[in-house]
This record gives sequence, C-alpha cells and structure tokens, in this order.
Amino acid sequence: MKIYFAGSIRGGRDDQEDYLRIIEMLKDFGEVLTEHIGDKSLSSGGEDLSSSEIYRRDIEWLQHADIFVAEASKPSLGVGFEICYSCKVKAIPVLCLFREENGKHLSAMVEGNPSVTICTYKSIKDIPRILLDFFS
Repeated sequence: MKIYFAGSIRGGRDDQEDYLRIIEMLKDFGEVLTEHIGDKSLSSGGEDLSSSEIYRRDIEWLQHADIFVAEASKPSLGVGFEICYSCKVKAIPVLCLFREENGKHLSAMVEGNPSVTICTYKSIKDIPRILLDFFS
C-alpha cells in the first residue's frame, strides 16, 4: 500500500517532529511516498526545487497513492489542495488528523467534507490507535 502523507511546509514547520513520528507509524501500514515531510532539515522555505517541479512531483505521488493521510493542525493551503485532490480527483480514502488545542479549529471545508475521515487527538500518543482503526 502506498501512503501519501501531508503536513505543512511553507505554512510553518512547528510540527515537524510530530510529522516524523507519524511517518514512522505509517510505515507499519505501507510505503510512505512523502517521507521528506518529516525531515528536520526542511525549512518553511521549502525545497530546492521550483514550485512547478514540486507540483508535478507531488501530483505524480498522489496519482500512485492508495491512501492519503494529512496532519492538518497547522493551516496550510498546500495540504488543503492535496486533501481536495485526493477526495475529488483520485477518490482515495482520506484521513485528516487534527490536534485539539484551545482556540484552534479545523477548516469547515475540510471538517464538513463527507469524503474525509476526521480524527482529533490530544497527544501524539493517540495516533497509533487512530491509525490502527483507520487502516483496519
């Protein structure tokens, strides 16, 4: 199974360590196409590729993905685009993880989408159970 994992890059890298831990957990279920999302050397400036190159590469990965998982606690236009693409163009299962914190809300356009499985969590320790439930 090929898994496309999405998390904020240009929107901010505050959750990079959590992304890395989630990616490691996802490897128990299949091949993670986007391991670079957890790379601590990747800054909010992005990669050393043009925006066109990143777009083409990521669309190709999305085309090969069987499952889409997003950590959406950090607002990101790119992650929102990838969620929409996965739901409407690719029509693959989509899991959106959102960390519950005071005053933070998931976008209504994601939360209200019936094609997206939304799972809120309080701690990274909650993620293994969520993934097990989703993949079973």
